[in-house]
Amino acid sequence: MMKKYVYNTIIGPIEIVEEDGYIIKLGFSIDDKVEKEETSLIKVTYKQIEEYLLGNRKKITVPIKLKGTEFQKKVWNALLEIPYGKTMSYKQIAEKIGNPKACRAVGMANHNNPIAIIVPCHRVIGNNRKLVGYAGGVEVKQKLLEIESNKYKL
Repeated sequence: MMKKYVYNTIIGPIEIVEEDGYIIKLGFSIDDKVEKEETSLIKVTYKQIEEYLLGNRKKITVPIKLKGTEFQKKVWNALLEIPYGKTMSYKQIAEKIGNPKACRAVGMANHNNPIAIIVPCHRVIGNNRKLVGYAGGVEVKQKLLEIESNKYKL
């Protein structure tokens, strides 16, 4: 059974959803259909997210389960390999997964990433180094990248 809890953070409200001992969603849109309950895993996840947002944690270490197509999972797993504080372009991700012409499909997989921040789609930028698209808004994407580069001031 899915459980969720919504927290207010320095980047706005985030929703964390757990199912069967795994985080399956961390996002910026709120789903009122899921039962609201703050489980111990959700609490641990939130604590680690808060530490990350304060610049005190580089890796979120909670169990996650990615739900999507095989292509999406391939993209999301490639995102998990982008180091903290680094960025890659959509083209570089497409090349990394062995499908160099799939830049737009990589963008759509990013758009559908169910576990923001933990699966760091915010680290994917345009080929021209511009920040493009993010579920939480480009301003949030910029803040996350600034946190990772130690340039963000609270």
